[in-house]
Amino acid sequence: MKPYRVAILGCRSRGSSAARVYHTHPRTELVGLCDLLEDRLNTLGDELSIKARFTDLDEMIRQTKPDIVAIPTAPALHAPLALRVLEHGVNIEVEKPMGMDLIETDAVMNKADEKGVQVAVHHQWRLSAWTQAINQVYQAGDIGELRYIYASGKGYYGGFGLMEIGTHLLTHMIKFGGHCQSVTAHATTRGHTITPQDVLPAPRGNGTIAGDRVTASLQFANGVTGTLLQHHFNKIELDAHVVELYGTEGRLMWHPQGAWKLPNPHVLPTNNLDQWQALTPIYPESFEQAVKALPGNGKMNEGDYWFVDEYVRALDEGQEHECSGAEGRHVIEIIMGIFESAAYGTRVDLPQLNREHPLTRWRNEEGLGAPEPMPMADADWLVEESKRLGS
Repeated sequence: MKPYRVAILGCRSRGSSAARVYHTHPRTELVGLCDLLEDRLNTLGDELSIKARFTDLDEMIRQTKPDIVAIPTAPALHAPLALRVLEHGVNIEVEKPMGMDLIETDAVMNKADEKGVQVAVHHQWRLSAWTQAINQVYQAGDIGELRYIYASGKGYYGGFGLMEIGTHLLTHMIKFGGHCQSVTAHATTRGHTITPQDVLPAPRGNGTIAGDRVTASLQFANGVTGTLLQHHFNKIELDAHVVELYGTEGRLMWHPQGAWKLPNPHVLPTNNLDQWQALTPIYPESFEQAVKALPGNGKMNEGDYWFVDEYVRALDEGQEHECSGAEGRHVIEIIMGIFESAAYGTRVDLPQLNREHPLTRWRNEEGLGAPEPMPMADADWLVEESKRLGS
């Protein structure tokens, strides 16, 4: 079948990862690269032998006529650039989070509907080899009826972690629990319940956040409950970064580097603790050949490859991507619900009627206006936050 033509908007790390997959996948053809920095553009173009290089996205689309444009840019640019690309009537994939609030995500989805094209949000972990392994066991009914989902980040400042890693964790949770119906959350900064003064711009341009520790209780459509923890640690703790599914007859655990099954959901601290069974990762059929086809020393993530595989299937069948724009918007609804619940101390039903960012609304109601600017780099941001808190 004819390959889908793909152009990349942004040649940083995530853009390079996307470009390698689209370049080697048997059903996609990389037809153009775009970046404002010519050094980045030329480095990736030379690596993949792509001559169609642009510094203007509109010109790239006009000349290359892509079927898909990938938008792996800085977070604050996701929605604005998505809207520019969608004006051309092109399918898009956009990095997570797809917008900084619900007003932005609604605008993207409305424009896609107007143009009759697809939006896919790059939640590659939802499709990774380890998630595929867990889903196979889950669909076989090996853990019985799902009753509870636990998810934890890896130690970023809470509100920032919610926007950065929480998007991945939440899309895992709704994959198995169904859509979230309501949220109850609590957020603290240095142990005290957040106030409007604790509302800040996030590192890396990840929108408006609050709280170094965020704990949320989620109620899902199929009656399952869940807990999401985004707690700040003094250092990144990768072992804390998990999603667990609790069933009536067993448990499943996902980690970026593995997946396991526990046949007994209730394990007591006896001498026989080694009961977790490692699962085997499941890779796409053409992944091994694609890795071999990579030029030079390029690296490729199997989650990214699964994501492209799913886009090909969706376009072939005229169906939505599993990581669709609708799913990506629901993730933002949950995040905004968490911030709203923590700010106002109440349960929040989803979807929200008021699409304004709840933390911005909270500050405005207190007459505070927009928070002061903060550094973009994580370490510099934490230094400024410590100064703000007097330590």
